[in-house]
Amino acid sequence: MLDPIMRRIFSLLLNAILLANLGFAQQEKKAVAPDSVSDSYSGMYSFLRDGEFVQVTVEDQGKVTGFVSRYGDLDSDKGAFLDQFFKEGKLSGTKLAFTTETVHGVWFDFKGNFERGEGKNPGDEAYYVLKGTLTQYLTDQNKKSSSRSREVAFKSFPQDMAPAAQNKD
Repeated sequence: MLDPIMRRIFSLLLNAILLANLGFAQQEKKAVAPDSVSDSYSGMYSFLRDGEFVQVTVEDQGKVTGFVSRYGDLDSDKGAFLDQFFKEGKLSGTKLAFTTETVHGVWFDFKGNFERGEGKNPGDEAYYVLKGTLTQYLTDQNKKSSSRSREVAFKSFPQDMAPAAQNKD
């Protein structure tokens, strides 16, 4: 039998361990919950024309990587498939902003939001829609710059078609 002082110390230690474990479990839940929603935004989205797409990958602390895969528009690259990687990308809540690298004098700037689309289940086509303003910048051979902005809505591809979904198994 333990004397009353040892029993009290043992009880206090046991309570401290239980409270510490409870605190760690609550912190872990808080840390995991916000990321799970933003992680689900990762995937492929339609772009301007059929066959073109945007790959978005949400990483730690709102950092976003990805690329635009599109057909060239200039005489020198007409019909060629071009990949333009994100130079910068940031996600804050549902707000996404990215700027691509310049390829053949063209780069894109996007500012918008992830919204729920018409897809019924996660992984369905258009479960998420990326809506916002896309600005296309062009610098010609004479170093003259121009830009064109438009409102866009990019639908998520079905998850089984997205490369990121295949690696999650």
